[in-house]
Amino acid sequence: MSGGDNVNKLVNLFEGEGAACDEFGCAIPGAGDAGTDGQAASAEMAEASEQGASVSAGSEADVKAGAEAGPKAETVSARRAILPGATVGVLGGGQLGRMLAHAGNRLGYRFVTLDPTPDSPCGQTAAQIVAAYDDREAARELAQRSDVITYEFENVDAGVAEMLERESYVPQGSKLLYTTQHRLREKHAVEAAGAQVAPYAEIESLAGLQEAAARLGLPAVLKTATGGYDGKGQWVLRSEDELATAWEEASRAGTQLVLEKFIVFDKEISVIAARSPSGEVKTFPPAENIHVHNILHLSIVPARISDKVRAEAEKLAVSIAETLGAVGLIAVEMFLTADGELYVNELAPRPHNSGHYTMEACRTSQFEQHVRAICDLPLGDPSLLTPVVMANILGEHMEPLLEWMGEKDAAAEKLGVEVKVHLYGKAEAKHKRKMGHLNVLAPNVDAALEWIAQSKIWRV
Repeated sequence: MSGGDNVNKLVNLFEGEGAACDEFGCAIPGAGDAGTDGQAASAEMAEASEQGASVSAGSEADVKAGAEAGPKAETVSARRAILPGATVGVLGGGQLGRMLAHAGNRLGYRFVTLDPTPDSPCGQTAAQIVAAYDDREAARELAQRSDVITYEFENVDAGVAEMLERESYVPQGSKLLYTTQHRLREKHAVEAAGAQVAPYAEIESLAGLQEAAARLGLPAVLKTATGGYDGKGQWVLRSEDELATAWEEASRAGTQLVLEKFIVFDKEISVIAARSPSGEVKTFPPAENIHVHNILHLSIVPARISDKVRAEAEKLAVSIAETLGAVGLIAVEMFLTADGELYVNELAPRPHNSGHYTMEACRTSQFEQHVRAICDLPLGDPSLLTPVVMANILGEHMEPLLEWMGEKDAAAEKLGVEVKVHLYGKAEAKHKRKMGHLNVLAPNVDAALEWIAQSKIWRV
């Protein structure tokens, strides 16, 4: 199936609310009342289930099972526009919250964040409640001080998010958070939307890992279902001899495990879509992403892909945002194969590292767009103003970066690039820890990449 064919199968399964998915499948709110399109989608998913696919949301029983498993929340208020002057509460105090507050402050919003680390990156630009993410009394204090609540990363406590949804205004809701916190639930939700993911299997034992590896083929990637990021909680398996050791290490995580077939891809790309409670949707231009040691190193925009792939990727992101009822931003990470196939790898229901390029390179940044979306303001124009390459600054890069900042840069002048620095205010520059990023604005991406290649910043 081509990426384009895959996109055409996506359907809007419901309005407003997101799917509640667990290991049994995805519950589609109002599925029993769906019209012809909804019935056709359920029949298609049921047929896939009978054929051995991992989607199991087609039958009424499966829908009920998924609904029981997912969080339920009766929201205290209907959607409404939140105008400047109001206070935005942020679950999480990291760099995404920091940049969100910067963008929202310019629009006239106040911010308060909840994070366990004193003087957190977001706390340096907003009021801060210092407390654990699962501290319900602290979360209630956040609600009392806020007119609208958002989250800046998906590993916040889903139960707290559900409670806040009941007791305050959380337009993103808790269902999509619950889904994207767990790789299996996320894959089920993406499949329920009709999108393509890498073939996978849930792993519960060494024997199960061995069977799945034989069926899916090696190389493959063993992942924890929860908690992994930047390559953590992942084991690339290239031979049968590695299975027992990987199982021993992975099983210590105490979470469900999933084995994914390794997709031989030509490029990794991502598209960030924004959706408001009113249903307006806009996408940012696709970014071409390059990882080093499983950590994002560069995001290249415009991505070096065909117009056809670009259109398919944007359409896929819009369809997923609409189908899952996302509010705010949702980043859709994809693998692009040499023959033009698109596979959805991961979703992130928040601002995303691969969208940092938008801060200077687009008419509207991803952070302003997220504020606009959750506050139900008209979405901004996301169009690209200039070619750009975003480069991450890790702990080991801080010393050479600071040295560069104090010197005149002849290479930048010669290549016609403008380098914009964003540092996150983290107290300690740890190895492999994201400390900031650079947006290299250039006449073309080749000039930006040449400047990065000549720079001494990343030669450590």
